[in-house]
Amino acid sequence: MKSKIIRIIALMCMLTLAVSLFAGCAGKKEQPSSEDTNTAEDTKQVEEQKTDVQPEKESDAKEFENKELDIAIFQGAYGREFWDALAEKFMEKYPGTKINITANPKLGDMIKPKVVAGNLPDFIYLNVDDPSGVIKGLIKDNALMELTDVFNSKALDKDVPIKDLILPGFLETVFCTPYGDGKIYGAPYNYGVMGLWYNKNYFDEKGYKPPKTWDEFFALNEAAKKDGRALFTYQGIYPGYLEEIMIPALYSAGGQDAVDAFLGYGEGFWSSEAAKMTLEIFKKIATTDNALMKGTVALNHTQAQTEFMQGKAMFCVNGSWFEGEMKDAPREEGFEFGFAGVPAFKEGDPVVALVGIEQMYIPAKAKNPELAKEFLKFVYTDEGIRLNGEKAKAVLAVKGAVDAVKDYITPSAYNCYKAVESGMQPVVGSFKPVASGSKINISDEVYKPFSSIMNRQMTVEEYAEKMEKIYKQVREELAAQGN
Repeated sequence: MKSKIIRIIALMCMLTLAVSLFAGCAGKKEQPSSEDTNTAEDTKQVEEQKTDVQPEKESDAKEFENKELDIAIFQGAYGREFWDALAEKFMEKYPGTKINITANPKLGDMIKPKVVAGNLPDFIYLNVDDPSGVIKGLIKDNALMELTDVFNSKALDKDVPIKDLILPGFLETVFCTPYGDGKIYGAPYNYGVMGLWYNKNYFDEKGYKPPKTWDEFFALNEAAKKDGRALFTYQGIYPGYLEEIMIPALYSAGGQDAVDAFLGYGEGFWSSEAAKMTLEIFKKIATTDNALMKGTVALNHTQAQTEFMQGKAMFCVNGSWFEGEMKDAPREEGFEFGFAGVPAFKEGDPVVALVGIEQMYIPAKAKNPELAKEFLKFVYTDEGIRLNGEKAKAVLAVKGAVDAVKDYITPSAYNCYKAVESGMQPVVGSFKPVASGSKINISDEVYKPFSSIMNRQMTVEEYAEKMEKIYKQVREELAAQGN
């Protein structure tokens, strides 16, 4: 009896083993040819990589009828590494998709003929102010796809709409809603923070406080003079840097309405109280003894910034890239970058910082808009934020992004981004496009005369009168084109 039981158990084990072997064979896919076969070690590495990016369930990954995406990337200071890495991760998460990347420092000029011919990429990273005028042209021709639905949709890795991830106020700017109707056509990418900088170590040693009002700023002139330095310098032959004071000061003086009137060529703007208050700052810097570092107007950006770092001036304007840009420049002993923003006019009002936003777009005639939208959503995932910090050393315009990439950016960049997230008032601004074919370069018209103001060859009153005429011409040219 005992031996019979043993035989039955043995027979059951053999049957179980056979079923297991049959199931294992049935579950195997057809083996690739020898040319495509990886080694066991390579296969393991690929599988481990995919584990990080594949959704929990295979069904979580969306399917797209057209799986090929053409993206065009401006290859500037941020490089292209981020986009290459992001595309790789995206293709892993969405099997079968293929992303073709065109990247170039002169991307606008490169794709302009294709845009004119109607052969547009599916996704574009290129700023509206690019000299090629490609994005301005697409805006003027209503040739961008509306993205409001993207930002109203749920984030790919969080149970909130994507719009709730974006830093407050950014989606409402002219960069994202170019027609002023609340509809989103531009997606915010990286952002930069700009304003006044100072030597934190020097201020700490002397017991000086970064100014919160313009009265406090000018009150520091006596201390600066006593310490053998000027109050302020800027990148003299590039007076466009002064927008980093102009726009925040206008916001402090007259709120967003004043900024909009300045950037939108408002009639009578230059005789407004906000304009007068703001121009008074530059007048005071130009005419007050020791306020402007001698020789400033003749200096380029690296020269002025080096003079500041060597202790020749208390303050200098620049952006969140300052420390990285000047990492090898000589400086006074113990120099430490400190970000002061731009002082307010009234005590108790917030310090303001100018914020610049990089932009992403999907053309209205994109061949594969649905996959392009999915790729845009992927940019705003935690993985996209981290990769952007690691590869581009930059910060996405997303809440908490600065902490997520802290290890990849300079300490001073972290501090100024954190200041904006912690109560400093951000203001965003870009000039409304002038009429198509206009000979007016509005940025040059507005900022180049500041060299004459700082040299005391032009009064701010003369400047305002000249600007009013320029603004009138811009408005007339726009009106003639129906804008």
